[in-house]
Amino acid sequence: RQRIAIARIFLKDAPILVLDEATSALDSEVEAAIQENLFALMRGKTVIAIAHRLSTISQLDRLVVLDRGAIVEMGPHKDLVEAGGLYADLWSRQSGGFIAPTFAEQTAAE
Repeated sequence: RQRIAIARIFLKDAPILVLDEATSALDSEVEAAIQENLFALMRGKTVIAIAHRLSTISQLDRLVVLDRGAIVEMGPHKDLVEAGGLYADLWSRQSGGFIAPTFAEQTAAE
């Protein structure tokens, strides 16, 4: 179903796109292939995208980060990562930069 919905986006070529978890049910390889085409399709359009996979939205002009229903950060990907806030933390975890503390580290911290 998700692939069909994405195909419809390409065919319609609307000036405004609303994407709600557009690649959430796709495996990583298919997601990467679709993302390339999605980014090309988004150029010059107004896009409202809701995503937990930040790679889906990282190339958009302005990102709005919500936490518990409130806007906590806003800006382009690069600025949000450099700011070191919630978005940067989530990006780090999703891009492989998060290493869970070992049991010894957790015990020492307590």
